[in-house]
Parts: sequence; structure tokens; C-alpha cells
Amino acid sequence: MSNSDYFYHVGFGRADLGSNPPVVAVLSGDPNRAHLIAQTHLRGVRMLAENRGLNSYLGLLPNGRPVLSATSGMGAPSLSIVVNELVQAGIRVIIRIGTTGSIQDYVKAGSVVITHAALCRQGAADDIAPLEYPAAADPFLTVALVNAARELSVDYHVGITASVDSFYEGQERSETSANPHLMRRLQGMTEEYRRLNVLNYEMECGTLFKMGGVYGFRAGCVCGVIAQRTSAESIVQERKSAAIDSAIRVAMLTAGQFGI
Repeated sequence: MSNSDYFYHVGFGRADLGSNPPVVAVLSGDPNRAHLIAQTHLRGVRMLAENRGLNSYLGLLPNGRPVLSATSGMGAPSLSIVVNELVQAGIRVIIRIGTTGSIQDYVKAGSVVITHAALCRQGAADDIAPLEYPAAADPFLTVALVNAARELSVDYHVGITASVDSFYEGQERSETSANPHLMRRLQGMTEEYRRLNVLNYEMECGTLFKMGGVYGFRAGCVCGVIAQRTSAESIVQERKSAAIDSAIRVAMLTAGQFGI
């Protein structure tokens, strides 16, 4: 592992983390979400970098523990770069805060999904570990996320997520895509996954979980459900903000327990 003080992609180094460096990071695909988390859930916030859209903020939780709110970018390849550099910077717990589309009728838009394992269909993950290597969340972090959801009275579901590489073809979208002609191997995929008791689609957690296993850090994921794929391909705009807020609150309450 490199001992460099500056990391090329995230745009900051170990020295920028101060004398009380964080070991916990909450990771959002959207830089605006990373900023929102920093401004609404942390105090004494300091921007570390705005590099390549991978914005990072350092702040304190109400209990005084430092936390990094960072941006992974969209998809597993970008996430894999960010996570590699965060681990080199000393991060030992990573909670992904994402958005997701439900493929089960009972997982409603506005709720959250806490992923305990992923069906991992991601090229970046194949560079981390073999196909058969389990893409599993840290069990203690997962239980903590569940307990936080219960404490906050958030509507939550725990289960398996289909973690895929693309938003349109890879999630069997054709009505809302520029490409209505899906390859045969993708046609009927959502129904197949539904019968396998997969709860939802997203694009990062499978690779994050494999990295956690190989690199030796705790990895967890909580996503706000913003699409109900059992009825439509589009985002349920009226439930989006509530779902994201619930996922953030669950993650931040959990983050406070892992800062030692």
C-alpha cells in the first residue's frame, strides 16, 4: 500500500485529515448529496477537495466523532478508485448511501433497503476478486443499520441487492431508454431476479462489499427506494426526497457507533 500523503483522484492526503483523523466515511454517488450530508448532519465542516466531481468534506458528528462525507461518482469503476484511496488514507468503515429501484411489490418507494449481500454483476468487482467471491456486507455494520432504522421508525427492508454496471440496459429499462432493443440475455432478467428474492437494483454495493472483504474494512449499504420497478421504470419524484432523507438519517446514526 502506498505511503503517499496525497491521493490523485480524491484530491487530498493524510495530512489534510488533521490530528484526529476519521476512520468512518459515508459515501454518496452524487456530490450534491455528499454536500447535503455535511451541511445538515455534521458540525465544524471543512471541505477537503473538489476534484473531478469527487467532493469530500470532513466534519464532526454530534457525539464529537469525525466523519468523512465523500463522493464515489456513479458506478463501480469510479467507486473502486475512491474506496482504494480512502482506505489508504486510513478509513476503516464505509457506509454507502444510495438510491435504488425496487423489484418487489412489498418494497415501496419512500422506504429504504439495507443490503446484506449483493448479486454482483460488475466488471470492476471482477478485478478485485473472482466471480465466486462473496459480495457480502459487514454483518455488524448491517445489524447497526437495521437498529438505526428501527430507532428512527424508518420503513426498511433487509435483503439481497442486484448490483449491476448500467442504469438502463443493465436494469432492463427499455421504455425510458434511448435503446429499446435489449439483448436476449437481459430480457426477463428482472422477473428472474424477483423470483430469486432479490429486492432491488443499484450500481455500486457489490464492488464495495468485495473490496471490504479483500481490503479488510467494514462495508455497509443503505439506499432510499425512489423507483417502483414492479409498476414503472421512472423515478417516483414525490417520494424521492423522503427516501433519500431516511437513508441518510439511518447511515449517520450508524456512523456514530463506529468512530472508535
